[in-house]
Amino acid sequence: MAKDAIDTRHFDVIVAPHITEKSTLASEHNAVVFKVATKATKPQIKAAVEAIYGTTVVSVNTLTQKGKTKRWKGRPYKRSDVKKAIVRLAEGQSIDITEGAQG
Repeated sequence: MAKDAIDTRHFDVIVAPHITEKSTLASEHNAVVFKVATKATKPQIKAAVEAIYGTTVVSVNTLTQKGKTKRWKGRPYKRSDVKKAIVRLAEGQSIDITEGAQG
C-alpha cells in the first residue's frame, strides 16, 4: 500500500503494542498483541493493522481487561479498562514492533 493510502483513523484504532512475556510467546505463532480503542471493532482493527503495517491479517480476537480497584493515600480509585486485540498474521509474515509504524 502507498503511504498516502493510510488513513488517520487507523492510528486512532491501534493505540500501542502490548509487549509482555506472554505476547512474545504468541509471536512464535504469528500473533501480535495490540492495545486498541475501547470502541474498536474487529473489522476496524483488521483494516488498521493491514494498512499501517502492510501485512495480511488472518484473524482478530479481542478482550477487554477490566480496570482494577486500587488505593492511593487511603482513597480508592479505579484504573481504566483496556481493550486488547490478538492479531494473527498470514503464514510467513511478521511485524517488528520495535521499528514502529510505516506512516
